[in-house]
Amino acid sequence: MARKPTLEFWYEFASTYSYLAAMRIEALAATAGVEVRWRPFLVGPIFAAQGWNSSPFNLYAAKGRHMWRDVEREAARLGLPTIKRPNPFPQNSLSATRAATYGMDYDWLVPFSKAVYESAFGRGQSIAEPPAVVALLNGLGLDGTIILKQAAAESNKGRLRVNGEEARSRGIFGAPTFLTDDGELFWGNDRLEQALAWAAGDRPGSMR
Repeated sequence: MARKPTLEFWYEFASTYSYLAAMRIEALAATAGVEVRWRPFLVGPIFAAQGWNSSPFNLYAAKGRHMWRDVEREAARLGLPTIKRPNPFPQNSLSATRAATYGMDYDWLVPFSKAVYESAFGRGQSIAEPPAVVALLNGLGLDGTIILKQAAAESNKGRLRVNGEEARSRGIFGAPTFLTDDGELFWGNDRLEQALAWAAGDRPGSMR
């Protein structure tokens, strides 16, 4: 049997548009016949390298106002709960991202990632504190305390740093980002369908 084409999904737990993408990527990928590889990472260091000390949606007020209204519309269109704005925004996603990085070797990565997003943007709850992450893991029938301890080990923290370096080296500048097998980069929730089509072989304008 031929191997399915793969689409890498690089996502940040503090990102509203990553939330929208995470909630719909599986069904769309299944229809397109594409395998999704979930790649959690931290976008903060990438923003810092660009001279930003916060989300651009905070730095540019008009852009932020538009973003919140836009994600409200998109959530309604997708049948998701009304967006709840976490306070503060963006949230510190370090503990959750460490857990997800550790989970890249396990089949609970996807349900955990979606649970984090549902908590942050579906219910407006904090995902910043380790106990909140433990509770989400426990809710999936896992031992959150043990997982978070493993996620805080130096080996896993190093893996997270390497993932961030890989993201920068591959030209990623924000989240969500989608990368195809041939290295084509698509940025933003509104490019998910195009990314899947490209991964599946529909490549208008390709010079490759």
